[in-house]
Amino acid sequence: MNLQARIQAFTKLGEYLKNDFTSEKEEQIYSAKVKNAWFTEESIKGTINAWVEQLNDEMLTAWLNPYKLKEVESPKRVLIIMAGNIPLVGFHDFLAVLISGHKVVIKLSSNDNVLIPLIIEKLIEIAPEFSSRIEFIEDIKDKKFEAVIATGSDSSSKYFEYYFKDAKRIIRKNRRSVAILDGTETKRELEGLANDVFAYFGLGCRNVSKVFLPKGYDLNKLFEAFYPYSNVVDHKKYGNNYDYNKAIFLMGSNKLIENGFLLLKEEKSLLSPVAMLYYEFYSNVDLIEEFIEDNKDLLQCVVSHDKIPFGSTQKPNLWDYADGVDTVEFLRDL
Repeated sequence: MNLQARIQAFTKLGEYLKNDFTSEKEEQIYSAKVKNAWFTEESIKGTINAWVEQLNDEMLTAWLNPYKLKEVESPKRVLIIMAGNIPLVGFHDFLAVLISGHKVVIKLSSNDNVLIPLIIEKLIEIAPEFSSRIEFIEDIKDKKFEAVIATGSDSSSKYFEYYFKDAKRIIRKNRRSVAILDGTETKRELEGLANDVFAYFGLGCRNVSKVFLPKGYDLNKLFEAFYPYSNVVDHKKYGNNYDYNKAIFLMGSNKLIENGFLLLKEEKSLLSPVAMLYYEFYSNVDLIEEFIEDNKDLLQCVVSHDKIPFGSTQKPNLWDYADGVDTVEFLRDL
């Protein structure tokens, strides 16, 4: 199965996701929501639609052409340890391994163990040649892999680094995303920022968890733009986080600004909890740019007028790699 055939297989998969997936797999999608209460119908469909935009011949070819991939004579077994914070978050790694011509060994997250197998089942139906190149495992102990791509927390990454020290590897840690406003943002841009904050309940590393604001900025502008997401607090798990974090921070005599569905706290840290957005005022944007550069290893996305556009953090293209590590280049060099 050559590269062009693999591209065509994933193109057909994209067509299936666009036209038939949500209707054919309604029962299984419901099962995914039951298993992980953070997965809603809206978030699952949003993820599917995002992949529909990527899985077509034009996008796949534009992504892969610069690499001038050659057919792999001896495919390597590449283990992917997937996260489960948002739907299908491990699918890009899966795609990259197969499209590069290697074999993929998948360790699913218990939080996202329904949707990916469903899509893989359809892919094998489209291209049965993939069946011998896809394996699922539950236990990684005492198994050998030529390469590993693992996504987890800061603590789990230390374990992965030690356990897979003899394999070529990409080990991803916690990251966060920020936005830099200059006060000239349009209503549409602020609405885009709202999506960057609230999509997937803010659980993704591409979700904006902190905003830098020019000194004197009127926070009411943010609340006005965020209001269309006010019903997010009706989601039980989000609402529980909102109430808990509000109580904890008030008990600590922290100054909070809130609107009934989001807590705003002036804070220098990047890692805001669920249902809370950190903010920081600045008077010299050059200092913020220095901060961004000094903390680039902690950041996934930086949203601003001259960086990632407002409203696009959760709509990455195929070449927008997690942690800035080129997965295809890594796989090509195995």
